[in-house]
Amino acid sequence: METVKIDTDIKVMYVTAKSFPDGVLEAHQSLHSKISFTTQRKYFGISRPENNHGIVYRAAAEELKTGEAEEWGYETLTLKKGNYISQTINDYMKDLESIGRTFQELLQHPNIDPEGYCVELYLSDKDVQCMVRLAE
Repeated sequence: METVKIDTDIKVMYVTAKSFPDGVLEAHQSLHSKISFTTQRKYFGISRPENNHGIVYRAAAEELKTGEAEEWGYETLTLKKGNYISQTINDYMKDLESIGRTFQELLQHPNIDPEGYCVELYLSDKDVQCMVRLAE
């Protein structure tokens, strides 16, 4: 585990999964059907328990220009800048459950932000960085 610093807020546009974990792949496919891949854009999986609905999962892409989300008809949220406890998983597709196990470990940190998210930053089609924001 390591601590990484995100220096600026990141506005993302997203598709909410119909269910978790079963709807995760479909949410990513829906997002990527409109937002084509580019190396200039960051892609995320964002989740947390919300409003007694269990875990709400969002497949997200960084907004590259103001108003882009509205053009596509997507809702937005902002990933807050700050320090995140982090762990990278290499070749995650070989063991998808490793993402959940990694977040279980990260969430044991005594200083996590209670308003934060579990954030998957997709570094490539093989590697993902799992992050949880720390309280200020």
